[in-house]
Amino acid sequence: MKEPGILARFETGFERFRLEVDLELPGDGVTALFGHSGCGKTTLLRCIAGLQASSGRLSVNGDVWQDSNTSVPVHKRPLAYVFQETSLFPHLSVSGNLDFGYRRTPAAQRRIHPQQVIDWLGLGHLMERRPERLSGGERQRVAIARALLNSPRLLLMDEPLSALDQASKRDIFPYLETLRDTLDIPVIYVSHSAAEVARLADYIVMMDQGRVLAEGGLQETLARPDQPFALEHDAAVIVPAVIRERDDQWHLCRAEFEGGSLWFRDDRQPETGTAVRLQILARDVSIALAANHDQSFQNLLPARVTDMAAEQRPGLTTVRLHVGETAFLARITSRAVHQLGLAPGMAVCLQIKSVVIVE
Repeated sequence: MKEPGILARFETGFERFRLEVDLELPGDGVTALFGHSGCGKTTLLRCIAGLQASSGRLSVNGDVWQDSNTSVPVHKRPLAYVFQETSLFPHLSVSGNLDFGYRRTPAAQRRIHPQQVIDWLGLGHLMERRPERLSGGERQRVAIARALLNSPRLLLMDEPLSALDQASKRDIFPYLETLRDTLDIPVIYVSHSAAEVARLADYIVMMDQGRVLAEGGLQETLARPDQPFALEHDAAVIVPAVIRERDDQWHLCRAEFEGGSLWFRDDRQPETGTAVRLQILARDVSIALAANHDQSFQNLLPARVTDMAAEQRPGLTTVRLHVGETAFLARITSRAVHQLGLAPGMAVCLQIKSVVIVE
């Protein structure tokens, strides 16, 4: 019987660092390995690729790549690895670099074709350029396209945006979202950026000192009030929503989610019916006992308190609330919790500024 998804159990160590993980990851979508530098993310990725010696077991959608009796060598594992540096061939054009990746794959195993990646990653106008004439974001898009033309059954990405400036990151995000929504192969994405993970991932693994602190679906894991990675300052929830209305006079959009709707500013001016992910930081959410419309908040949502957790820093509390079935986090002072008399099950009003919601 085939094992579903990705089963990754590894033990390895060197000097003072030891990696011990036991994971069952989805067999599709984007799984993010998230944590501070040195927590073991890249070591785990290298174990999966077969680049790091380790004991354990690895199976990918039912095919065993490593166990006590099996160890598929690196060059025979049907995966692609995208590094921080693109390593494009400088003497070849974009077309030549893509052709190199495509020709490495036997014809019978080709499931992804050049025109597909050219369309997915917007490379049509760049095909005759050499790498020195590309921006950082364009080079990374070419590197991803070349990797995909190996027709991998697993795509590994090791902080692919870390070398890019903010403008290049903004430019490449829509292409990565297209890949997430289009590819039928699993992607394991290493990052220490909460913003990248929030925008791209479906599943998240939080790591520290070579071990897994928490794992699960992106929404439910990020909405934990105890914040297992001590990310209180950057704690955020992701709210999947659909654009239902645009207010062109005030440059706002209204997006419906399961339980309500939110107004937010979006310079991209999406069409109605567009699916979006809204990122809402806990520090940008406030709580009132009743709705007061005589103020500047554009989003006043009836909510219920579900649970609370004191933060590591004294005097602060993370409160989890639900609007319908959708979870939100509010980061407030413990004094405010006391003054409002907040308790699980209590009905309150959630207040969120439109200008702080990120799509």
